[in-house]
Amino acid sequence: MRAWKISKTDAQRQYALINTLTGMEPMNQNLADELISMMTEDQRLLQQLFDSGELPSDSYHPGMRALHEANAARLKAVVGVHGWPGISLVGEEAAKAAWLIAQHAVSDLEFMAECVGLLEEAVVREDAEGWQLAFLQDRVCTLAGKPQHYGTQFDVDESGWPTPFPIEGAAGVNERRARLGLNSLEERLEEMTERERLRRANLKTTSPSPERGG
Repeated sequence: MRAWKISKTDAQRQYALINTLTGMEPMNQNLADELISMMTEDQRLLQQLFDSGELPSDSYHPGMRALHEANAARLKAVVGVHGWPGISLVGEEAAKAAWLIAQHAVSDLEFMAECVGLLEEAVVREDAEGWQLAFLQDRVCTLAGKPQHYGTQFDVDESGWPTPFPIEGAAGVNERRARLGLNSLEERLEEMTERERLRRANLKTTSPSPERGG
């Protein structure tokens, strides 16, 4: 059987048709491009700071903070005009970018909580991915000092290995995760642990050998 692929243009036409039929705002390519550009810069700066050794850090890096706050301010303005920029308005990649910007808006917990409500509505109408709601809602909870719901947010134990922040109703966490398209908490923990193993292995590989005395 031939596998059919939908081009970006075809997808945009489909979104436009859906929007016409439902009375929703039409696809906004300029806004989509802007959101993706903001996400790209976020990830570029993050990688740059990791490569330079400035991250990880115990404090909020001032350059990262400035970018996050500027992006959050812009997203807040977008939300004020359009509501949540979901898939129907900006496409999947830009909708993901909007989520990332909200996820990093840690200087404005009130706005993050507002975005949780908007994302929840978008997920119900299938205009956003469920996993995005899980990550954002959990981050708001952990930043507020409350147990998370989906186990997406991790701390480190005394040995530096990943461990999830406290989870409300931990016995049912995998059922809640599955409903939003996430793998099990055990699988996620193994992924995080393997990532830390690789990080430590890379540190050993790149660390200079100690000089021997003559």
